[in-house]
Amino acid sequence: QVQLVESGGGLVQAGGSLRLSCAVSGTIFSIDTMGWYRQAPGKQRELVAVITSGGNTAYGDAVKGRFTLSRDNAKNTVYLQMNSLKPEDTAVYYCNAAGTRTWSGIDNYWGQGTQVTVSS
Repeated sequence: QVQLVESGGGLVQAGGSLRLSCAVSGTIFSIDTMGWYRQAPGKQRELVAVITSGGNTAYGDAVKGRFTLSRDNAKNTVYLQMNSLKPEDTAVYYCNAAGTRTWSGIDNYWGQGTQVTVSS
């Protein structure tokens, strides 16, 4: 059974930093793309950042230049370093593992979400 374990959310003042981690556990052969999405109250879920197994990254426009995503393929873990946080970054952040290959086939998995709150 595949599980995504997220950690690192919390409350921070504007201008501060947080680091989110997401570890994927289970009998996994490979994961194509891992990353983070976020959803603020009353808004649609949006891309924060994703990274391929080869290390190629893509960032949402709102976080470019402030957030950095990295990946440890051996640990099936991604790390999101969030700097210069703004109140508008407040949201529930969801980890995603797309193209995850297991004995059951290929599927897309989501974490349960971790709250990030940035105070002004």
